[in-house]
Amino acid sequence: MTDISPDPLSPRPASPLIRLRTLILLRWWAIVGQASALIVADQVYRLDLELGLCFLVIGVSVVSNLVAGFVFSETKRLSEDDTLLVVLFDMLQLALLLYLTGGMNNPFTILIVGPVTVSASALSGRATLFLGVTAIIIVTLLMQFYLPLRTEHGLLLMVPDVFRFGNWVAIVIAVVFLGVYSRRIVQEMRAMSDALQATQMALAREQKLTDLGGVVAAAAHELGTPLATIKLTSAELAEELEDRPELREDALLIRAQADRCRDILRSMGRAGKDDLHLRRAPLTALVEEAAEPHIGRGKDIRFDHGGPVDPVTQPTVLRRPEIIHGLRNLVQNAVDFARETVAIETRWTEERITLRIMDDGRGFPPDMIGRIGEPFIRRRATVPDPRRPGYEGMGLGLFIAKTLLERSGADLTFANGADTVGALVEVSWPRAVLEVSAPPGLGENRLISD
Repeated sequence: MTDISPDPLSPRPASPLIRLRTLILLRWWAIVGQASALIVADQVYRLDLELGLCFLVIGVSVVSNLVAGFVFSETKRLSEDDTLLVVLFDMLQLALLLYLTGGMNNPFTILIVGPVTVSASALSGRATLFLGVTAIIIVTLLMQFYLPLRTEHGLLLMVPDVFRFGNWVAIVIAVVFLGVYSRRIVQEMRAMSDALQATQMALAREQKLTDLGGVVAAAAHELGTPLATIKLTSAELAEELEDRPELREDALLIRAQADRCRDILRSMGRAGKDDLHLRRAPLTALVEEAAEPHIGRGKDIRFDHGGPVDPVTQPTVLRRPEIIHGLRNLVQNAVDFARETVAIETRWTEERITLRIMDDGRGFPPDMIGRIGEPFIRRRATVPDPRRPGYEGMGLGLFIAKTLLERSGADLTFANGADTVGALVEVSWPRAVLEVSAPPGLGENRLISD
């Protein structure tokens, strides 16, 4: 059907991301932890530290927290640039504390990974790359530049060089791995969230169209009687006003306008009539309805329903909006990338109902067949596709179709056909899941409610 390849998420517009109150609260926890570590090191382990300078560095964080808390409202959200500056400040503050407390000899150097992970989860890839490189530069400088750790008796505390180098390598790997890992997970979560939102919007739109058709049909049905009464009354008036031509013309005009209203309502109610009175339909009718919008698009759509179409033997199914919309998306994709012909085969047995949609296009790229149906997978091309002039998609068509049809109990298979057949999509349901029993009659008319 098309050449498709992974398409990274397009950059999102700049918008407020994180509440300032959240970062302030996290920084208070960091301040408490840093102060507690210094007190324990001084009082319990009797280390000779530059406590004045250390608490001065912590005091800068305290002041910045107090200023941010008093100046800005609790509901303020930071833009990406503001969040980047806050995280960078915390990283540099931690680096200065590590410099004053032994550099890479300090086991708390692993905390330098924290800001990078936060950035990978909340900020853009460019901001994450910048913070990751900054973290690596900081730990590299701490290998050579730091104030040594000493006990109260002047004993120098040093980690062997091999362990210091090992710590450096571990931190660099952690920065790279956790940054990439967190970034990848967040991207996929965002992609799935956006795609599911698009699926819900598509389903809601299809449901609204179905409900609108029912409302129109109900209006046509309910207005039929008063319009008939108006027509009959105006005809009788016309007969009685033969001696008054000017009034007779008005009566005939009322009759003509009543006929016009009846014709308009009848044409509007045609699409919704089936939705109101025939919510159950033969399987073949459902398939043809799903393909109907694409029949006149210049491609030959051929239906093969596996023998004589007998409404008694073939399954009767509900005209569910998600099934119609899902099948319609699959047919649209086939028509978009077919050369001349799209074949739709419908088969059913006692156990299963199977639908196959095939086209004579180039088919799916073999290396991407396993990923078809994932969100934001689309064709990547430097020139416009002549088969889709002016088309710019988000790669959600197949995902929406797959999600909606799987929700109805279907299994989908994507493959390439043989010979002249291009792409092939097979949709299969357990017959018991899709089939419903036909009503014994037209059923009882009910008021349409919200």
